[in-house]
Amino acid sequence: MQGIEAAQRGYLDVESLAGELLAPGSAYAFLAEHRSELFPDSMMEDLFPSKRGRPSIPASVIGTVLVLQALEGLSDRAAAEALTYDLRWKAACGYGLTETAFHPTALVHWRNRLRASDSPHRINEAVAQVITATGVLAGRHRRAVDSTVFQDAVARQDTITQLIAVIRRFGRVMEHGATLMAVHATSYDYTRTGKPEIAWDDKEAKDELISGLVTDALALLGAVDPYTLEEGSPAAQAYVLLALVSGQDVEPAEGSDGTDGRWRIARKVAPDRIVSTVDPEARHAHKSRSVMMDGYKGHIVAEPETGLYTSAVMTKAAGPGSSDADAGIVLLGTDPTMKDDGTHYQVLGDSAYGSGAMLEALDGAGHQGLVKPKPLRPAVPGGYDLDDFTHDEGKNTLTCPRGEVRTISAKGNVNFGAACKECPLRDQCTTAKGGRKVVITKHHARQRAHRAAARAEAFRHDYRAYRPLVERSIGWLVAGGNRRLRYRGVEKNNAWLQVRTAALNLRRLLKLGLIGRDGAWAIG
Repeated sequence: MQGIEAAQRGYLDVESLAGELLAPGSAYAFLAEHRSELFPDSMMEDLFPSKRGRPSIPASVIGTVLVLQALEGLSDRAAAEALTYDLRWKAACGYGLTETAFHPTALVHWRNRLRASDSPHRINEAVAQVITATGVLAGRHRRAVDSTVFQDAVARQDTITQLIAVIRRFGRVMEHGATLMAVHATSYDYTRTGKPEIAWDDKEAKDELISGLVTDALALLGAVDPYTLEEGSPAAQAYVLLALVSGQDVEPAEGSDGTDGRWRIARKVAPDRIVSTVDPEARHAHKSRSVMMDGYKGHIVAEPETGLYTSAVMTKAAGPGSSDADAGIVLLGTDPTMKDDGTHYQVLGDSAYGSGAMLEALDGAGHQGLVKPKPLRPAVPGGYDLDDFTHDEGKNTLTCPRGEVRTISAKGNVNFGAACKECPLRDQCTTAKGGRKVVITKHHARQRAHRAAARAEAFRHDYRAYRPLVERSIGWLVAGGNRRLRYRGVEKNNAWLQVRTAALNLRRLLKLGLIGRDGAWAIG
């Protein structure tokens, strides 16, 4: 049943005894005074529809603990210990001096209930209501988009480790799994722990092991009809995972088509490669050109001057929907502060957001895209790039710098071919023997116009003045060891991101002078 915080303070209430020690303007002092207004009892009552049973933790307490946990980047056990031993946490949650915290697993229980509810991000929504009530964003019509890579909570697994792990899982969760393993998985002893005992520097031994594992995997897949498996069940998930892992990192051995059972590790990396069977949604990602890590990608929209987050989402680090532009389109379209009231915003972003689809979405919503254009790469260094060709959209033609005109094909291809042979500008245009070839994409005209607009002084001034400010919002997000995630899967990590941005927004509001008076919020 729903727990209710007692209205009367205890004799050893920490806030009463030592509340003056809390730093004014800190999250502890604010929550000690306003936790019941921010997280009222009614906020969580739908999670406990039954009136019977032991009372749950009050909404004001659990909301405060989740915010402080996200703010300080603590584990569940560390958060429970802080509530027991840290006087600031006790004061913020209304605890007495000798009162102990709930068991750490209670936080797991609450997160599961919230995630399964109709309003899984209500902590974030509560802080967003405070932002709206203060009017701090009123008249601020700029939004900046950016992303950063978060490290996953598991270790990367090599191909052999993954194959052995998924075959074992298949045998555990599949109906008659033991029989399937005994009949079809005979190339390796899957009851053994640790790495296989082979000469790892012996290529033939390694290929023989890989061949055996892949052969077993394919035999197990062939022995089960996937259409008989209940969608979303552990068996169905194990079947899909085995199919993915057994196909992503291997290829037929040299001189083989795979039918003879000879396989080897592929000389390539799959673009959407699973990096661990423990967390199948983690992916390879590049934090920079030279720094690669495994994990997820966090995307944010922030108001650049205040630094407040207005929208955020966690995605896979690679694969469909994970690109900055794709996530940016979704976030900007669902940002609750960018209401469909005819207001036009300046949207700032780096070149990762310069895709044609992103620019189309911004234009369609009536926003100005202050997005750094994706750089053009001329075929010859320092030579003519695509903007040096004249595009006539009405006539569907493209004219080269020398004046040769070609019609654009239905697929967007333009081939200047023979005209390049005797062209005096050839050395500055192309090195291809067959002449210059150009591909005109669906969004070519829009992107060309955007590149032209980006050369204007007003564009460059606003971009330089406001775009860099989003970097501090990214810095706050990962500070304090929070680049390393604690959870597995997109859904759980996205839930963490929502609480993390809510906690940072509350701290930022306090820096801006947030006050609560007579049930109203304002920036003092």
